[in-house]
Amino acid sequence: MIPKTFKEVIDLGDGREISIETGKLAKQAHGSVVVQSGKCMLLCTVVSNYQASDVDFLPLTVDYREKFAAAGRYPGGFFKREARPSDGEVLTMRLVDRVLRPLFPKDYHSETQVMIQLMSHDENVMPDAMAGLAASAAIQLSDLPFECPISEVRVGRVDGELIINPTMEQLKNSDIDMVIGASEDSVMMVEGEMGEISEEEMVEAIKFAHEAIKVQCAAQVKLAEAFGKKETREYEPETEDEELQKKIHDMAYDKVYAVAKAGSSKKERSEAFAAIKEEIKATFSEEELEEIGGLVSKYYHKAEKEAVRNLTLEEGLRLDGRKTTDIRPIWCEIDYLPSVHGSSIFTRGETQALATVTLGTSREANQIDMPSYEGEETFYLHYNFPPFSTGEARPIRGTSRREVGHGNLAQRALKGMVPEDCPYTVRVVSEVLESNGSSSMATVCAGTMALMDAGVQLKKPVSGIAMGLITDTETGKYAVLSDILGDEDHLGDMDFKVTGTADGITACQMDIKVKGLSYEILVKALMQARDGRMHILGKLVETIAEPRPEVKSYAPKIITRIIPGEFIGALIGKGGEVIQDLQKKSKTTIVINEDPDTEEGIVEILGTDQDGIDMVLKKIDSLLFKPEVGSVYEVKVIKVLDFGAVVEYTDAPGNEVLLHVSELAWERTENVTDVVNLGDVIDVKYLGIDPKTKKEKVSRKALLPKPEGYKERPPRDDRGGDRRGGDRRGNDRRGGDRDRKPRRD
Repeated sequence: MIPKTFKEVIDLGDGREISIETGKLAKQAHGSVVVQSGKCMLLCTVVSNYQASDVDFLPLTVDYREKFAAAGRYPGGFFKREARPSDGEVLTMRLVDRVLRPLFPKDYHSETQVMIQLMSHDENVMPDAMAGLAASAAIQLSDLPFECPISEVRVGRVDGELIINPTMEQLKNSDIDMVIGASEDSVMMVEGEMGEISEEEMVEAIKFAHEAIKVQCAAQVKLAEAFGKKETREYEPETEDEELQKKIHDMAYDKVYAVAKAGSSKKERSEAFAAIKEEIKATFSEEELEEIGGLVSKYYHKAEKEAVRNLTLEEGLRLDGRKTTDIRPIWCEIDYLPSVHGSSIFTRGETQALATVTLGTSREANQIDMPSYEGEETFYLHYNFPPFSTGEARPIRGTSRREVGHGNLAQRALKGMVPEDCPYTVRVVSEVLESNGSSSMATVCAGTMALMDAGVQLKKPVSGIAMGLITDTETGKYAVLSDILGDEDHLGDMDFKVTGTADGITACQMDIKVKGLSYEILVKALMQARDGRMHILGKLVETIAEPRPEVKSYAPKIITRIIPGEFIGALIGKGGEVIQDLQKKSKTTIVINEDPDTEEGIVEILGTDQDGIDMVLKKIDSLLFKPEVGSVYEVKVIKVLDFGAVVEYTDAPGNEVLLHVSELAWERTENVTDVVNLGDVIDVKYLGIDPKTKKEKVSRKALLPKPEGYKERPPRDDRGGDRRGGDRRGNDRRGGDRDRKPRRD
């Protein structure tokens, strides 16, 4: 018997709906829900252990996976099984995690897993836009302690009209692609890319998304009530000691405030804070520290956070001595690495990124193979964050989720400025060498300069900045911080990264830790960010004002030619012998793709030597060569036969035609070598297709004056001129009279 199900339907207002259903699947999970739009179905489950883990944080895992069966496809590769998550799946995990994590109690330390799976795919529905809704709905149906329902939606704008959860096709024509996460009363997360929109337009899109999210949050509450709202589980809260907290606060606050106000470097400041903490711990015995050492550290960090925040709110000063709007000193350099196609260094305070650019053919495009999307990227950016960049020594276990996320943000910031007709596949790699502040924004700046250094004709340079926020809900005071430090990111209420050109925003990423952030503060942060971006952009332009007009001498040049489809095989040759030999001789890379619409061949020639590129172009021209009737061409004799000479067009090597002996001269020619010899270069006239032989015909005599009194003679051979492959017995008279036996009847 099929169990009873409970369902709520959300109307998107344009004929589309999203349904959330529970009661049928995965009932042993603490909460499970199926979210469906069209034929797209997501199954989300949540499970949390009842025993707390021995850690001082929430061990939350958000896992999003797309099953290839959902799209009726097999996984690529040798093993026909889904393996490690793709970058696209990792990015969706991050979108959901960043909204969920702040809503669990700070003292809840039970291991928690949220698993979201794409079970059925619809090409008109983008599943990542519903992942946050699915996660929150599953939690609402569980007994987990969680502050309030949330949801996430994607916002697009096509022809000036904002759209909730646009289709992939609509997104291609959209100048906004943002995912917004929010509760009913607070925006908590924003991430996306834009086509140089204004700050006011961005805020308008966020407001539009928030209204749709409110409806989705209400639907979750209704579903939970219909299903039967579970009592929130009890868990062991962290031990608190108000008396100890006050004691630590009194011992630490003034000293921390003084260190924070000194405006010292990261190293000096860290050492001073550590000394204060050790001084406080020294007032306790070893036995006491064994019992309450964790609380001492916890209360010290609370006092440190309060002191640093109050310094900024009360005096407008920051940890390194700057005012709220100040940008740290910047220095830049291009062409630092002598053998790469493009490189740059961007250093802002104690944050440094070294970016490289590599140019290649379409063969180097980044292939994306997901159930929800198949395609390729001809511009992509990779971000590396080694432990030495923060003065740490820790294991390196592959690319982290953070590296994937930060690299994607920088890629989205820059990709709109790469021209559509750029012939190269472009790979940017950012090596973060120092980090105290936003290394992703340093990557954007370094990437811009490296691209221009490589000769990629960027439409406009892009800069980026990370903003912070400190608020006091009791007094209403707040401070927006430009170019935040790592400590300010940790101690503040908002981390807001925004990138753009002089004309508008190209990408953003925002995480808000405080409830009820007003749009007034958000607009102020955006406008202050614009001032910071323009300052940084000026530093980039001072270093390199515009892209190099050409790629560097040792960087590959790329030429693209279009050839008719019927010539693709001739250029490749049997078993690839022609193209392989041509690549070897020309020292180039040749890539041939077929346009599925026109069936034409797109030939990409990549090489550092112009002579080699010219060799390939000459070969292509030779293949495409079509002589015109009545035109005169220079040819070279490459073979002498009894009945004529095989000649090759000098402007199109490889294109051969028979110059018949009868077309050598007006006079009768007994021997071909009486007129031409191997290697001779002569002119011939192209006469078109011979109606008798159905082959191309050229003539030398047509260019010579006709002798006076010349009379046409009957043809030498009634069966046609070219007999290279046939039986010529009895037809050859060029050697004079020959003895023959009488023919027998």
